[in-house]
Parts: sequence; structure tokens; C-alpha cells
Amino acid sequence: MSYLAFHAVFIVPPLLVLAWLQARRADRLPPRGGLFLALMAAIALVYTTPWDNYLVWRGVWSYGPDRVLGTLGYVPVEEYLFFLLQPLLTGLWLYRLLPVEPAPAGNASRWRGVLAYGSAAAAGVLLLRRTEGTYLGLILGWAAPVLALQWAYAGREIWARRRAWVLGVAVPTLYLWMADAAAIRLGIWRISEAHTLGPALGPLPLEEAVFFLATNLLVVQGLLLFLHPPRAGAA
Repeated sequence: MSYLAFHAVFIVPPLLVLAWLQARRADRLPPRGGLFLALMAAIALVYTTPWDNYLVWRGVWSYGPDRVLGTLGYVPVEEYLFFLLQPLLTGLWLYRLLPVEPAPAGNASRWRGVLAYGSAAAAGVLLLRRTEGTYLGLILGWAAPVLALQWAYAGREIWARRRAWVLGVAVPTLYLWMADAAAIRLGIWRISEAHTLGPALGPLPLEEAVFFLATNLLVVQGLLLFLHPPRAGAA
């Protein structure tokens, strides 16, 4: 199977279904929801491109040359497409979960989330000191600081919508774990054993599982931040 066929089988069909379902309830689309989806996809493309090129350059992951259309830099064209498709997929799923009525005020301190994400970023820095910790260290060092900033700015608003936050992250993450495991089994891409710690969920390395969890957190928290920024004067 080629990387393009992977998109055709695993990514595009659920994306089209979610888009169709959203079109049927267009009156419940969050204000400026379409604009925020496009903005999130653009941010994902810009922020992920240099990081992913570095991963391939370091040999952390690789792909079969016969499985891709071509490359821009070190990364397959289809990978750039994935940077755009994943935020749309996860974002449309999140929109299915958001209530119409205002959420109750969150009462959890936003600094707890900042501390948790900050600790993950620090762990990533430590992991980078070991060759086998390269991939996980790069994931945590790349994603956790942004997650901490999102929570510092709008953690209370995110927590007030914690059902949408949890389900918005969990369901796409589980699905993409399954899809990624299939892609690895099919040889569409390969993860370096030298740059990973070893634990895995079947064919899915721990690092790949953390990657999809982290990226879906970035998307869901980012969209919630756009849709529900803190009120002026909120503590």
C-alpha cells in the first residue's frame, strides 16, 4: 500500500463522514468554526514541517521510496498532506461533541496543567541525552511547551468543557493508533529501533502512541482556546 492509499483508506473516509454530518447540522457549527479549523490546519503545517524534516534527517523514521509520490525536503508529500488532514479530522469530531449551551465555569487551577505539561517537557529534554530517547524526547520537547502555554492561557475554559476535551482527544487518538499500526505493518513507514525506547502496543511503538496523543491534544486545546478564550479579568 502507498502512503496516498493510506490516506484514501484511513483518513479521507472518516473525514468526509464527519464533514457530511457537520453539514447536516450547520446551524450548530461554532461561531467562526470553519475559520478556526483552517487556521489550526495551517498552524499544524507550519509548526510541524521543520520538526518532521529533522526527524527524517536524523533517521528517526523513514519511508519506502516506492510508497510515496515524492519529497519536499526530507519529508514525503503525503506527510505534508497529513499535517493538514489530521487537524480537520480531529476538529470536526470535536465539533460533534461541543454543547450548544454555555459550559459551567471551570474550577480547576490552570497551573496544574501547566505543571504537568512542563514536567513532560523537562522529561523530553532529559531523554534527548540518550540515543534511544531521541524520538520521545523530540516529541515531548516539541509539543509539551505549547500545551503548557495553551493551558496557562485558557486552562479553566478547557477544563469547563472537559467532556469534549477528553473525548475529543481520546477517540481520534485511538483511531489513529490503529491506522498507524496498520501502516507500520504494511511497511509504508518505519520507526528506528535505535532511536526508540522499546515498549510498544503491538506494532505501534510507544513514541508513535505519544505522538498522536500529543498532536490531538494540541488540536483540541487549540480549538477550544480559539472558540472560548478567557474572559477579560478572569483569574
